[in-house]
Amino acid sequence: MEAKIYNSEGKETNIIVLKDEVFGLSWNNDLVRQVVVTMQNNARVSIAHAKDRSEVSGGGHKPWRQKGTGRARHGSNRSPIWIGGGVTHGPLSEKKYGGKLNKKMRIKALFVVLSEKIRKGEVLFVDSLNLDEPKTKDAKKVLENLSKIKGFETLLSKKKNSAFVALDEPNKNTIRGFANFGNLYLDDVKKLNPVTALKYKILIITNPQESVKFIESKLA
Repeated sequence: MEAKIYNSEGKETNIIVLKDEVFGLSWNNDLVRQVVVTMQNNARVSIAHAKDRSEVSGGGHKPWRQKGTGRARHGSNRSPIWIGGGVTHGPLSEKKYGGKLNKKMRIKALFVVLSEKIRKGEVLFVDSLNLDEPKTKDAKKVLENLSKIKGFETLLSKKKNSAFVALDEPNKNTIRGFANFGNLYLDDVKKLNPVTALKYKILIITNPQESVKFIESKLA
């Protein structure tokens, strides 16, 4: 399988050969769903917490004597049936939502997602996005050039989750130059995973020879 490589001016410069074992797999909905849901659950942070009767304040003494008042007997105003009392079976911050995820499953799911994006024409290989200076206007000019490529016209017009830019190596000027574009997300290609690949419409891979070599090395 072959794919075109473009430069920052939006012009075709080369061709890259992709392995079918990585970029030519058929869609596997069950696998992708299981991996994505598990990864999202593992990233989930438990915040909600309801205090039980041992955690709320008050209740140091019996509200009234046991007998002779005509009222129901109570031992503490921290009881769940009292206003301001503890909560029964409420959410606890100690709850864990994550689960185990097989490494081979995660890698296979990434390959399946990449294959699907290749089929849909949503992967753009760019030789380099490095900027000489961290200027937004320079970054915008690059995006305007890339949006002229057929199939990637929404690179600038899409307001949210337009593109994930997988960098072969971190570059300060590039990261700062593209920082003002809220519809883009830049990160190391080593951190590419099924969740981020599915979240963004377009996947831009820089320095394809090295980046693809790293992705395909996961086959081992």
